Amino acid sequence: MQTVAAAVTMVRDDAFFLKAWLRHYGEALGRENCYIVNHGRGAEVSELAQGCNLIGIPGDAHKNFDMKRWRLLNNLVHGLRSYYDHVIVGDVDELVVVDPQTGQGLLDYLRDQPIRRVLTPVGLEVIHRIDKEDAPVTDHILGPRRHVRLAPHYSKPCIVSTGTKIARGGHFTQASKLFAPDPLYLLHLKFCDFGNYVTTMNARNAVTAQTGASVQDASIGRHWFAEARGEDRAVFEAFADLSMEKGFDLGWVRKRMHRTWKERGETGYWQFDRPDIARQYVLPERFNGLI
Repeated sequence: MQTVAAAVTMVRDDAFFLKAWLRHYGEALGRENCYIVNHGRGAEVSELAQGCNLIGIPGDAHKNFDMKRWRLLNNLVHGLRSYYDHVIVGDVDELVVVDPQTGQGLLDYLRDQPIRRVLTPVGLEVIHRIDKEDAPVTDHILGPRRHVRLAPHYSKPCIVSTGTKIARGGHFTQASKLFAPDPLYLLHLKFCDFGNYVTTMNARNAVTAQTGASVQDASIGRHWFAEARGEDRAVFEAFADLSMEKGFDLGWVRKRMHRTWKERGETGYWQFDRPDIARQYVLPERFNGLI
């Protein structure tokens, strides 16, 4: 039984992303080291997550959903740190991967990492280039999908091995030193498949509508609201306009993160600048089948 790393998430009915999360962390860490908060006690989530540690909670819609969610996740991370060296925490559509060129899987990589720190992988959004990629996503996402765009917003401090508080949304912690190892990436899957995007957004818009709150009144991500959604096909067609970069060297991204590292006002949190960078890359073939 390994005590190197555990993974924690919360999910509500997102079977597409949960299957990917379970394939990735279940295989990398063992399902017995995966902790899933089942928001609404969904039967499908319970079925898919057999062998994992499942925590069922009420699913009532609430305008402060995100605030309540991260309060729970923070406390789960604090507790699990007593039993594991590292705890990976994040949304169900966010997966931490290690560059295969290291020759190590996620567990072996983390086994070699010092504790008492927070690791921040570089964030990349897997995008479905609907003008180029016709193959459906089945057992694996990477392969049918090879394009990624830079996403500083998703360079999250999500691998925790020290006592710290994580901000709502998981974007900041109170750890004052930045560790962004070269081989680590956080892949955000929201835009990895056009058909699933439409289905998922319909469901999330329905949840926020039940709260009766506006974007301004709610502690819920703006992207969950229908008024902030935009036209779905236009969102995906716009990926073709992103500047295509050669190679896959993102060392300059990590250098910028370190260069702009600073306190986040008087909140107690720390941050780096997160500008919008309209660039895309093709993932090297070594990533195929990784998730």
